[in-house]
Amino acid sequence: MEKNVYNDPYDMVSTDPVNSPPHYKGDDIECIDAMVQQFGTDYVQVYAQINAFKYMWRCNKKGNSIEDRQKAIWYLRFSLGDDPRNNKP
Repeated sequence: MEKNVYNDPYDMVSTDPVNSPPHYKGDDIECIDAMVQQFGTDYVQVYAQINAFKYMWRCNKKGNSIEDRQKAIWYLRFSLGDDPRNNKP
């Protein structure tokens, strides 16, 4: 059984691989925010829903299924207009 290293999957810390992965940020903007600026909210919400599916599909095929399920939840919330970075469960 995997150990959940997060007390609350919605808490955001500076190196949180679920809520704000450092490798998704460049030039003071996160990738998903740049996507919204470039393509618009509606398209990025569809992308987020598809990305959630991807994380659920592979969650038991990689080393950290808990993190993949947390990422799926993150993307599902974003797809519904609830930005998890705002820490609203």
